[in-house]
Amino acid sequence: MLEKKNRMKLRAITHFALLAFAVMHGSVAVAQSASSSDPADVGKAVFKRANCFGCHKWHGNGGGGYGGDALSLRKTELTREQMIETIICGRPGTGMPYFARGSYDTAKCYDMSRKDVGDGIPPEGGTFLRPNDVEAVADYVLVQIKGKGEPNYAECVSFFGTTSRVCDIYNAGAKSSTQSNEPAK
Repeated sequence: MLEKKNRMKLRAITHFALLAFAVMHGSVAVAQSASSSDPADVGKAVFKRANCFGCHKWHGNGGGGYGGDALSLRKTELTREQMIETIICGRPGTGMPYFARGSYDTAKCYDMSRKDVGDGIPPEGGTFLRPNDVEAVADYVLVQIKGKGEPNYAECVSFFGTTSRVCDIYNAGAKSSTQSNEPAK
């Protein structure tokens, strides 16, 4: 009987050790694959998942959206830290939602609590983002959108892929401007 209990203990310890190894090995593999991917792609994926483009549009020029008139991310003068705070806290008194769980409740935003903001509390985003997701979106905006000129076909294809017809308007514009520069025959 004692030998059977010892075998069961040994088997349990072995299973636990194998499980721990598998979890650690899996975590390392996930961490390695995440760190080896392009940070701009990670930020773009979060930008899409959080529906930032619903108001700011895919190109970041902003304009009318269901949240109101979103500001242009291409023309923004916000720093990385200010972008992060804006994503986490939204913008009081506007349609810009907050995307962090606990904003204005467990964490003050712009040095204000929910009580301080009152009726000006921004809407809650459709999804809550983790701190690394917030940073990825801010980095994506800084690298791919902020300070860029007018959106073009290459940027559109980078955002939507080659299978979307959304970018046809940019491709058609490129073709017509090329054709108009050709000498008449």
